[in-house]
Amino acid sequence: MISLDEEDLRELLFPSGSLSQLEAKLAELLNETLGHGELVHLEGIGIVSLDDRGAIRIAPSPRPRVFLAYAVEDLPRVHAIYRFLKARGFDPWMDAECILPGQNWPRAIERAIESADFVVPCFSRVSASKRGYFQAELRLTLEFARLRPMDETYLAPVRLEPCPVPRSIQKHTQYVDLFPEPAPGLRKLLKTLRGKPIPASPLP
Repeated sequence: MISLDEEDLRELLFPSGSLSQLEAKLAELLNETLGHGELVHLEGIGIVSLDDRGAIRIAPSPRPRVFLAYAVEDLPRVHAIYRFLKARGFDPWMDAECILPGQNWPRAIERAIESADFVVPCFSRVSASKRGYFQAELRLTLEFARLRPMDETYLAPVRLEPCPVPRSIQKHTQYVDLFPEPAPGLRKLLKTLRGKPIPASPLP
């Protein structure tokens, strides 16, 4: 459990240092909600509440956190994975859905990767060959993976289409294909994320 004061929470949500009118309204709404004794779930951060002394507390989300790394060109297909995982009790994180207005997005991404229970890199012909943020997220993920126990599953790569997977990943980690039909691959991904076999069932 993390304890924060209001200023700490403001910095966590809006690290740029200056609040726009929209951001100020969001902060005001958050404070009002907490003041009524309600819990607030912030994706990628956790469950926010007030303790008996009025201090803000953040508890880890009880749902497994899954960071989705992808190239922007693959957004529609990755968004479908996001919705799929969310509907099955996970706390998926992707920048297009979870970065708040005014957030320092490189820091938000780094924090989301570090706090994730699993990272799912989504490989495609574009993401496998494109220079940019996807590759940076992969390198950061591999750094955090080194800090975890050797037998702990943290990286769960998927291929959206036939494409190469970096040798640094495929020599240690099995990936799953979501083509030509996504259902069998999604079922395998769920088995990994849940840590136990699941029965076959119709998938959208």
